[in-house]
Amino acid sequence: MHDAANNDPMTRFNPLYGNPLKTRADVRKALDDSFAPLLPYFSQSGARVTLSGTAAHFDRAAADLEGFARPLWGIAPLALSGDSFEHWPLLAKGIANGTDPAHPDYWGDVRQKDQRLVELAALGFALRLAPQHLWEPLSDAQKDNVRRYLLTARERNYADNNWKFFRVMVDMALDHLGVDFDRSLTKTFQAELDGFYIADGWYRDGDYRRIDHYIAFAMHFYGLIYAKLSKPGDAYAERYRERARLFAGDFASWFDEDGGALAFGRSMTYRFACGGFWAGLAFADEEALPWGEIKGLYLQHLRWWAQKPIADRDGVLSIGYAYPQLTMSESYNSAGSPYWAFKAFLPLALPESHPFWQAEEKLPETSTKPRPLIHPGMVMMRTKGNVTALSSGQETLSMRGGSEKYAKFAYSSRYGFGVEVDERGFKTNGFDNMLAFSDDGLHYRVRETNEKALLAGDNLRATWKPFPDVAVETTLVAAGDWHIRLHRITSARPFSVTEGGFAINRNDGDSDAVTETAGHASADCGTDISAIIDLGSVISRQGIALKAMPNTNLVNAKTTVPQLRGDIPAGETLLACAVFVGLAGPESKKALAAIPVLPDIRALDRLFAEHGVPVSSMAATGEPR
Repeated sequence: MHDAANNDPMTRFNPLYGNPLKTRADVRKALDDSFAPLLPYFSQSGARVTLSGTAAHFDRAAADLEGFARPLWGIAPLALSGDSFEHWPLLAKGIANGTDPAHPDYWGDVRQKDQRLVELAALGFALRLAPQHLWEPLSDAQKDNVRRYLLTARERNYADNNWKFFRVMVDMALDHLGVDFDRSLTKTFQAELDGFYIADGWYRDGDYRRIDHYIAFAMHFYGLIYAKLSKPGDAYAERYRERARLFAGDFASWFDEDGGALAFGRSMTYRFACGGFWAGLAFADEEALPWGEIKGLYLQHLRWWAQKPIADRDGVLSIGYAYPQLTMSESYNSAGSPYWAFKAFLPLALPESHPFWQAEEKLPETSTKPRPLIHPGMVMMRTKGNVTALSSGQETLSMRGGSEKYAKFAYSSRYGFGVEVDERGFKTNGFDNMLAFSDDGLHYRVRETNEKALLAGDNLRATWKPFPDVAVETTLVAAGDWHIRLHRITSARPFSVTEGGFAINRNDGDSDAVTETAGHASADCGTDISAIIDLGSVISRQGIALKAMPNTNLVNAKTTVPQLRGDIPAGETLLACAVFVGLAGPESKKALAAIPVLPDIRALDRLFAEHGVPVSSMAATGEPR
């Protein structure tokens, strides 16, 4: 593994740390070791799991239900394979008490678009897979409470996105337990979920102009569970299988050779849930890629996480990505949220004899040739230990850090991305893979959404407005180990601008080598090198190797971001640069000596005019996709 800064002593608290993660027994141990730290935090009733004082936008009862329910995604599969699990009675007691309105630890009534609807999907899944452990031991009165709770919940309004699968998960349990329910509601949601489908295995997560990891660890994950557990001949089951087969090859391009997944979009605190798609393929007996490749992608991903300090001192998974970090969290992240990661343990439903477990690990054949993905608006680039996605930019909505999560020019598996913490930090923020504009040297604007986005071959072009009187046309060009950015700016007034390259780990002290000259900035931390070089902008820009604010990047707690800074006049301005990031060594040294040249902009204009295709994720509701 191409380790960056993962000698952090806190890694030893990671429940996966030291686990070779090669066999089914290893993965089972990972599940047990990950669940054990939660046991001290179960309430006496078994219904609540309270993990910290941090809050989400929903109430404490729902947060404690989240802590209880999310591990079920990994535990319930044990019932199918016949594995023993000593804590079934605790979980059954928790379900009984949590659904009892007279109990002090009652989970609370389910409201419209309530967080409880999310967690009840896990409960439905668990009751479907493990009724002998979680349903049959209950008294008739307790069963009545559970039945009433689930039937009431499924009548509520669900968010117009992947949540619609949550009713489907509950209904699969009710059907299996012989409980009568209104099946038309299930069919309605399945039809509406189909409305989110684009093509080639890609969905949107609702009627939003964005495509992220929810397509893999939600839309496909639930679809594959449904496909496995539905009755023979079910039309939706076949549809979900076909879409997963189409999606697999594209999604594999989001994973690097070390198992790191492209860090992009919201909910990255779910961590190894990103491997849930490979887990779902195994569960559904769907050999979308050869079993050895699915197993290789799956286990290598788990091993990547085993090297990161993702847990607190007691072994409880923290909010954060590669280390504890609240900055990148969403308003719906409670302390129990990270346990969606247990979705990755789904293959424990399969016996040791299953072809998935028997296959010899192998990673898919890869190419350094860029891979365009029209639906998410990306061009995937692969180098040693890293995949980079040049990104057209997607809809950011109003979530915290939305621009950083969806609208940067490039995203990476090895280097993550930064989330800014100071709205007045034009001179101190990292702006990795972003172009920031400021009219007062203090406040700033970056890309939030596009007016138009096109893909032409390996090139992306988007038009956007950071201010009402500023129009930007950004073109991204894959260029070997580099990528090129061209910004044609039309502005009614002058602005200061800062453009960042990739953020890399920053060592303690001043041991990192940095370059800060006119038109050139670079940083070398010993393991990685990042550079941004001006390619002939119409203004002069100064190179800066910025020490970014700590705890802003998803992967490394301290980073350096090479930047180019300058001032643009009113009127038209062309900014052009080449950006590089890679492992330190002879290959990077060779690449750094071969800086790409400024491309022919008129030729690019012709290319987009003749062959530019609209990015699917940017199509408005009702438009052709």
